[in-house]
Amino acid sequence: MGFQMQPYGLQGMLKEGHRHFSGLEEAVLKNIDACQELSVITRTSLGPNGMNKMVINHLDKLFVTNDAATIVNELEVQHPAAKILVLAGKAQQEEVGDGANLTISFGGELLRNAGELIRTGLHPSEIISGYTKGINKTIEILDELVEKGSETMDVRNKDEVVLRMRAAVASKQYGQEDILCPLIADACIQVCPKNPANFNVDNVRVAKLIGGGIHDCSIVRGMVLKHDSVGSIKKMEKAKIAVFAGGVDTSATETKGTVLIQSAEQLENYAKTEEAKVEELIRAVANSGAKVIVSGAAVGEMALHFCERYKLMVLKISSKFELRRFCRTTGAVALLKLSQPNPDELGYADSVSVEEIGGVRVTIVKNEEGGNSVSTVVLRGSTDSILDDLERAIDDGVNSYKAMCRDSRIVPGAAATEIELARKLKEFSFKETGLDQYAIAKFAESFELVPKTLAENAGLTAIEIISSLYAEHASGNTKVGIDLEEGACKDASVMKVWDLYVAKFFALKYAADAACTVLRVDQIIMAKPAGGPARRDQPAGMDED
Repeated sequence: MGFQMQPYGLQGMLKEGHRHFSGLEEAVLKNIDACQELSVITRTSLGPNGMNKMVINHLDKLFVTNDAATIVNELEVQHPAAKILVLAGKAQQEEVGDGANLTISFGGELLRNAGELIRTGLHPSEIISGYTKGINKTIEILDELVEKGSETMDVRNKDEVVLRMRAAVASKQYGQEDILCPLIADACIQVCPKNPANFNVDNVRVAKLIGGGIHDCSIVRGMVLKHDSVGSIKKMEKAKIAVFAGGVDTSATETKGTVLIQSAEQLENYAKTEEAKVEELIRAVANSGAKVIVSGAAVGEMALHFCERYKLMVLKISSKFELRRFCRTTGAVALLKLSQPNPDELGYADSVSVEEIGGVRVTIVKNEEGGNSVSTVVLRGSTDSILDDLERAIDDGVNSYKAMCRDSRIVPGAAATEIELARKLKEFSFKETGLDQYAIAKFAESFELVPKTLAENAGLTAIEIISSLYAEHASGNTKVGIDLEEGACKDASVMKVWDLYVAKFFALKYAADAACTVLRVDQIIMAKPAGGPARRDQPAGMDED
């Protein structure tokens, strides 16, 4: 028998079928390229004139949006280095809820510049040390750019809220922000608790109804359920509400089990006792003062018949999440089985009514007086994808509200902050000795991505804009940004374009972290993918919440 040569080196150590990339050329620059590809996708959707992307995900669902978080979520990025950027974008989305695009695009730009430095012969570790100095300096400078007096903000003052929300909403729905922002601000202020730091994003709901246009959007203090009531009663004023999570049905009667029936009378009596039992339960609920019954599961025919007889309005909410929110709105306690509720377990609503909006029947649960805990933005639009995109804009607005409840400081928007950071960092880099000054200079240059992209997306000449921005800033007007409509440079405070300090802070921090993480990698070793049957589609999970 022939003696086989034993492979040596890395081959001998790992299973066959592995792939191994090492060194600058193969690993570092390849990683940088991958991240750059990703940031090229997101950067064209940066800012108010950002282009939309059409993404069709693995379930064949179509997304038309310029919301970077949604785009990269649905793209299912495979490349390990690009995944790091995606994670940075996700972290930004969780932390602040807006600025994922800035994170990914800026991270990609940092890496692109790092690639240039590597090609000129700098070692990745020198770049990392320069970038670390750069981000620390950036955060110092960012503190100085904060608008004076913006830290003492009343989160219930609508104008101030709108001022801080405009940029986030405009970047998703340009031209609609003047309609959307007041709506979002109202919805948020209504549900803002005594201590604003406890603001819960989940309390502002969105109900998407096809038909009408953006001008028909409105706000409901309370909940909008996207279905009709069960039974014939469609309206109740000042009603107490009983919530039964287990459903309202004959099974609620305790007469299950096997019953041996020997004669016709017994059958009749059995049916009668069951009927009497259901009636007794429903009567008990009616006597407790409840006028509305909410069921978390099926509503039986017989039970419904008695509900009608006792003039009870019946709603069915099948989603557990919705049921929980409903209890929060009305202050009800969900009971497990059909029984007489105690007075303190009943909820209350000013009105529960079924209305028709754009051909869809919806149940509106209003709670104007009491401490209101949920409000709903009713969105109207002509197609599903428009509604989805509007919903993302609302989400961004609500998340910005949450962010400003924790930290209301603002910095000038419209790329004014970025240009100032670029300018100050450039100056800082001249003071540094050592090789990392080149890295700091590149870090500073990376900020130009923002004005450049904003200008390009609006169809302006980027170079002219950037140079005139630098000129303005050098002469001391640190708040000058780009007016995208006129294509000129203008004071951001006049245009009322402000960005939240927290959003900028985290976006730049996460981007720099991600860039350094990618640069630290110098070898990629992929084991052979596991064999076995092909992966089937995953079963669908929870509802969209």
